[in-house]
Amino acid sequence: MFPLRDDRPTHTAPIVTTLLIIACALVFVFELLLDDYSRNHFMTMYGVVPARLHLQTLLTSMFLHGGWSHIIGNMLFLWAFGKSLEDAMGHTKFLGFYVSCGVLSALVHIAVNFYSRVPTVGASGAIAGVMGAYLLTFPKANIKTLVFVLFFVTTADLPAPLILIYWFLIQLSSGYGAIAHTQVTDAGVAWFAHIGGFLAGMVLVKVMGTRDRYYRRRDIYWN
Repeated sequence: MFPLRDDRPTHTAPIVTTLLIIACALVFVFELLLDDYSRNHFMTMYGVVPARLHLQTLLTSMFLHGGWSHIIGNMLFLWAFGKSLEDAMGHTKFLGFYVSCGVLSALVHIAVNFYSRVPTVGASGAIAGVMGAYLLTFPKANIKTLVFVLFFVTTADLPAPLILIYWFLIQLSSGYGAIAHTQVTDAGVAWFAHIGGFLAGMVLVKVMGTRDRYYRRRDIYWN
């Protein structure tokens, strides 16, 4: 399943969400232009390597991706859930929220894989934070979702909680299986970064707050 968009009307343009997608896309194009050796070096320099952490990589790693499926999947999720959350929080607060979720998710990954020398890249942790916050902020929303049924592709409007809770349970079960089996993340996926980001998003959105009440009042006034 790939989420495409939600059914919530927005009152502001998703400026930050759009700029984050553009930034990730531009960095990915740069990666594609590198030869294999330079690309691996680039990932090692700017990805999070738990065994030799450089603080700046907590930020830079969010804009790197390991392949087409990695970036396309991440950007679809960011667009589907990010634009409404940005609308509710405001541009500046949303950017701070997004970065904070990304950093916290990376720290959880480091704590679980403290001796790993494998670079971790991707916006997944920050986007997981957006998803966790979305679950609490818009529990009644529906998401138009791309669904694959055998050899057929269709779309369906699914409740946001169904998609988000299902996704989170997959991260939990996969993360538990990975740490129980190898003590490191499995198959190159930072499961605990996803888990940490999702939980961080749920906490931070409550701490930072939204401006949804203002929009509801404005809607009542103009109607």
